Amino acid sequence: MKTAAIHHSSRLTDTRRLERMLKALRATAPAMNVELDHRTPWELLVATILSAQCTDQRVNQVTPNLFRRYRRPRDYAAADSAELEALIRSTGFFKTKAKNLIQCAKIVTERFHEEVPDTMEALTTLPGVGRKTANVLLGNAFEKPAVVVDTHVKRVAWRLDLTRHTDPEKIELDLQQLLPADQWTEGSQRLLLHGRYICLARTPKCRHCPLYTDCRWKGKTAR
Repeated sequence: MKTAAIHHSSRLTDTRRLERMLKALRATAPAMNVELDHRTPWELLVATILSAQCTDQRVNQVTPNLFRRYRRPRDYAAADSAELEALIRSTGFFKTKAKNLIQCAKIVTERFHEEVPDTMEALTTLPGVGRKTANVLLGNAFEKPAVVVDTHVKRVAWRLDLTRHTDPEKIELDLQQLLPADQWTEGSQRLLLHGRYICLARTPKCRHCPLYTDCRWKGKTAR
């Protein structure tokens, strides 16, 4: 009973600390949007698949031409693989990504009548779509509570002592327990952007970090 009480107290403390940190992030960066350019759920799905092992900036340079050439899932389903590969080559792993896009488009066209599904279960049946990509779609295209755990969120959550896990699915669960559901999407997106621009992997900008006081990472540099 005592152990459970201690665990509950620790969890409550972390919840309040995360709430305080998100408030600080809101103050420094009021806007919170996914940085992949898109107009529809399908375009966001395509862009997110392309973003694997690639920067959002590079994907946004590729997608204007791609979206002009292929407009609907049925267009990708009928695409010539060599032509599609050429259009997305600069995003890396272009052969695998092109194959996934074509197969994904076929399933969305045939099984879902060209409508991107809006559940975790259905999304993760699509080629090239794991929990991270599915959560990007759920949170940003369908406005459903979703915690995205990418390499940035994983690093920031670890450094801020919000998780003791390294497995993305377990980190997702830890963050879900610390945040009310209506803050899952915003909260994880803010942690993601914090990791992308401030809490960098090799040279974190600790001097400019609005979370410095609350950060428990032993590797943070002195101000």
